Amino acid sequence: MFRHVVLFKWNDQATEERLRRMEEELRALPGVIEQIRTYEMGTDVGVNRGNYDFALVAGFDSQEDYLVYRDHPRHRAVIDEHITPILLNRVAVQFVS
Repeated sequence: MFRHVVLFKWNDQATEERLRRMEEELRALPGVIEQIRTYEMGTDVGVNRGNYDFALVAGFDSQEDYLVYRDHPRHRAVIDEHITPILLNRVAVQFVS
């Protein structure tokens, strides 16, 4: 499986309402982008200091399917409208498992 892992650190504009809406929009993507096989996400539980605030792990059958997701207009809209305005930092990795 081709995996995509993203960690987000939020800025001061990340209100509870904005975070709720961002997660709601992300959770809707598997119903729109058929290439997504697995899609898990969650807010850091705060056990360790210095962690990122939010994680997303997505699984795809192939790199090509990941690229469809990456470039999908709905995914791009979620990033532009709901993630970028509250984003302080982002790190990501893709790997095959």
